[in-house]
Amino acid sequence: MVEISKADWKLFRERIGNWQERYMEKLSKEYVKLLTSPGNASDHFWELEKRIKQDKKHPGVLIEMNKGEAIWDIAILVKKRVITMDDLEGFSEDLIEAVKLILSR
Repeated sequence: MVEISKADWKLFRERIGNWQERYMEKLSKEYVKLLTSPGNASDHFWELEKRIKQDKKHPGVLIEMNKGEAIWDIAILVKKRVITMDDLEGFSEDLIEAVKLILSR
């Protein structure tokens, strides 16, 4: 497996915050839809509490920044639909190919 380059690591650190912000915006819209759907307020409340408990462990919300795991983390972000391969524009071809290899397994 390819180790992430300094340039790719820097770019990953620059972009992760925006990627997570975008993902959390999507979650917020899902929460609003849940809360405004027909049904009991108490059911909505407890469903939302369950969702938040699950979602806060998702890499789109919380991720441990570790250079040695960065390529794997990027692949997980793609697999979990936090980002797309298009979001990897500007990264090295080596990184993009490593992510594709991980995703093909």
